[in-house]
Amino acid sequence: MEYKPLTPEVIDQYFPYFVFLYGALVTIVLNVPRLVELAEERLSTDLLKQMQGHRYLAVTCLCLGFFWSLQNIWYY
Repeated sequence: MEYKPLTPEVIDQYFPYFVFLYGALVTIVLNVPRLVELAEERLSTDLLKQMQGHRYLAVTCLCLGFFWSLQNIWYY
């Protein structure tokens, strides 16, 4: 297996998928009723409020990451 250094081009290939996955994970956790119950039981109130404060960021990351990933798939 050949070693490829971490260049800006390599980061640009993977970053949209990380953005999409972050948005998907947080959006799913905050919208699935069973996961919301688990989060309310197991997480501290401060952490839960912080996650709920990131709801708009997560939805934005989900949408932008989706289209950005599609663009990368389309052009590569």
